[in-house]
Amino acid sequence: MLAKLKLFFTIGLILFSMGFLHYTLPQHDIVRVTGTEILRKDFSGWTRIFYTKADSGGTEAVNRDLRLINTVRPNGNVSVYRNEDTGLGWPPYFKLDSSNLQAEAEDAISNRKEPQWYIIRHYGWRSPFLSIYPNAVSVKEAAGPDVRLIPWFNIVFISFLATFLWAIYVRIRRIWNQKVEPMLDNIDAAADETKTKIVGWFKRK
Repeated sequence: MLAKLKLFFTIGLILFSMGFLHYTLPQHDIVRVTGTEILRKDFSGWTRIFYTKADSGGTEAVNRDLRLINTVRPNGNVSVYRNEDTGLGWPPYFKLDSSNLQAEAEDAISNRKEPQWYIIRHYGWRSPFLSIYPNAVSVKEAAGPDVRLIPWFNIVFISFLATFLWAIYVRIRRIWNQKVEPMLDNIDAAADETKTKIVGWFKRK
């Protein structure tokens, strides 16, 4: 039973960590910007955790305007992004120029006959059911819809994180083997010795 609980806990921790990294780390999409809009959004529900606070210098309220960037991908699928400041909070993108980014997105609008492709850097998830959107961080012009994007930052970050966690695991394992296990063995030996003495005492009786 204990082994199953340990397995479930390990799987849950891995899934949570993967989901956290997938939500937080930057992603890049090649899109054609079709328009922008401002949506009045209520932030009183539990989905509030998927949105940042009001723009830097503003006051947080139960509902406020939410900037959106509407796009279409090369395969024809629609993608909608929100455009919010992250400020100095989490995730640490230090985005303070959502108004400028909205102007850049409006300037990037193109039609289907004469498409102009852009790379949108963003983080987060899109869920129509939960009414949440990924947050656009930057918009840069792309050479075309078939540009190959390699997530170098994510590769380096995950490699560094894996190395760091492995180093911690090795150190903890070494301390466990050198100090904790001998102490547990001594406790077990003392318990066995005590048990033997007690059993011997009852046998003499």
